[in-house]
Amino acid sequence: MSVEADINGLRRVLDELTLARTDLEMQIEGLKEELAYLKKNHEEEISTLRGQVGGQVSVEVDSAPGTDLAKILSDMRSQYEVMAEQNRKDAEAWFTSRTEELNREVAGHTEQLQMSRSEVTDLRRTLQGLEIELQSQLSMKAALEDTLAETEARFGAQLAHIQALISGIEAQLGDVRADSE
Repeated sequence: MSVEADINGLRRVLDELTLARTDLEMQIEGLKEELAYLKKNHEEEISTLRGQVGGQVSVEVDSAPGTDLAKILSDMRSQYEVMAEQNRKDAEAWFTSRTEELNREVAGHTEQLQMSRSEVTDLRRTLQGLEIELQSQLSMKAALEDTLAETEARFGAQLAHIQALISGIEAQLGDVRADSE
């Protein structure tokens, strides 16, 4: 019963590990979707800003050269892509390490389950051996009880015979006394 409880506990652990793995896969998918969404928003913002910058208005200003928005946007985009790639790599590394850890735990539990099964098999063999020995001891006890009953009956008969002889001798002794008196 203990081994069966352990097996059921290991099954629950395996189910929990499977659920955790599925949850992690769903989180990775969510992060991938979020990355795609962020890239799409970034593209839309860039196109909107380019549309605002690239209009038909021509204004001439005598001032110091302004900042290059296209270059700034390009830099921001490359920073976002680097961050998104880093997040993807981190999530993938975490998922891989977690999966390996769960696989090691499952392997350990599988090994422990095999050991428990072999122990149960050994215990069953021992139990069968003890049951066979018990049956042989019970048979021996029954045979000895039968022998004892036969011996008691035989000695009881002998004792009754001896008692009858003693009674006969006592009667004769009583007759001899009576004759002597």
